[in-house]
Amino acid sequence: MVQYSHPEIARKQLVEKVLPKAGVRDGRILAAFAAVPRHLFVEEVLQSRAYEDTSLPIGFGQTISQPTTLAAILQVLALSENDSVLEIGGGSGYQTALLAHLAQRVFSMERVAPLSKLAWRRLDSLGFSNVALRIGDGTYGWPDKAPFDAIVVSAMSPRVPDYLVAQLRVGGRMVIPLGDRRSQRLVKVIRRPSGIDRIDLAACQFVPLIGRFGWEKRGPAPEGATGGMDS
Repeated sequence: MVQYSHPEIARKQLVEKVLPKAGVRDGRILAAFAAVPRHLFVEEVLQSRAYEDTSLPIGFGQTISQPTTLAAILQVLALSENDSVLEIGGGSGYQTALLAHLAQRVFSMERVAPLSKLAWRRLDSLGFSNVALRIGDGTYGWPDKAPFDAIVVSAMSPRVPDYLVAQLRVGGRMVIPLGDRRSQRLVKVIRRPSGIDRIDLAACQFVPLIGRFGWEKRGPAPEGATGGMDS
């Protein structure tokens, strides 16, 4: 992997070469990646690797997902500028910032308080005014701000959480990793008047979704669980 001394050069490489090579063609998504400085969402010691197409640790057993995985999820969500989005697992705030570039309003939940507070400082310093953050169990969602046009879950759940489906508007969509510590699949869920449609997307590896309607107790993460996806 070629290292770049200047983050702006590396970010341009990501947007103009890496993401298109991975099949990302949506101009709005590419513009979001061009606008959000990923190197500011990782620790200083890792900033030289910020624009590699890989996940990176952000502390507390959590990771920032690889850019091509995030871009693929954003393409599946197909956000419009009028959408209201719920994010479960805000982590470093990087995906939150991408969502904020694409949607009207983003409500982000993170159970690890120090991560959420750090994310807020980053987002605030970058001037984001359409983001709200809450610390708590993301499997409950954010019912007082529902219904949402889209929900993105950034951790693996054993099942589709009913509490989250109930907070989607009819026709709304959710992207969530489903499975266990051996096998996971990224799934798109669409809420219908009589239930849900499930569309299987790809194999993936994410850290566990901890909460009342996820994994109630933290166990060892799946081998290689880093927020990645295989086509």
